Amino acid sequence: MNATVFLVDTLFSLYLMVVILRLWLQMVQADFYNPLSQFVVKATHPIVGPLRRVIPSIGRFDTATFVLAVAVCALKLITLGLMFGGNLNPIGIAILSIMGVIKETLSLMFWVLLLRAILSWVSQGRSPVDYVLHQLTEPFLAPIRRVIPPLGGLDLSVLIAIIALQFLQLLIQDIVPM
Repeated sequence: MNATVFLVDTLFSLYLMVVILRLWLQMVQADFYNPLSQFVVKATHPIVGPLRRVIPSIGRFDTATFVLAVAVCALKLITLGLMFGGNLNPIGIAILSIMGVIKETLSLMFWVLLLRAILSWVSQGRSPVDYVLHQLTEPFLAPIRRVIPPLGGLDLSVLIAIIALQFLQLLIQDIVPM
């Protein structure tokens, strides 16, 4: 049973990360001709496309993609709940789904920051993935750099952002354990 739970949880979480990545790419107006962006769009468009006809965007915020993210998280909770024979409370599932999307967003932000930091040591910004990671992370690294500029060529903004993300994840975990 543990292997099945792991597989179900992992598959839902990976797709949820792709959906959140699509929302994030749209919010920062990233290059959609980039191979990474193209993968994200192609993986999510079969569901997001029809949803957009029904659910309009609010400014730059794509509500259809957000609804899909919450729905994926809800399906994950329902599937795992049915596997364990748990009580399915619709209001509880809705609240936990929104919190799950927030928690998964923070986790994705952590991994993107970590990947950008590692790639900065290796690729020197020549990779198309590097460019998208820069577009994704720069909106919240730039304000940190304004407060704490690079010290002797060492940019601490990624480290500070990672610490802040970990703090927020622990705070959310204390409020709503999942």
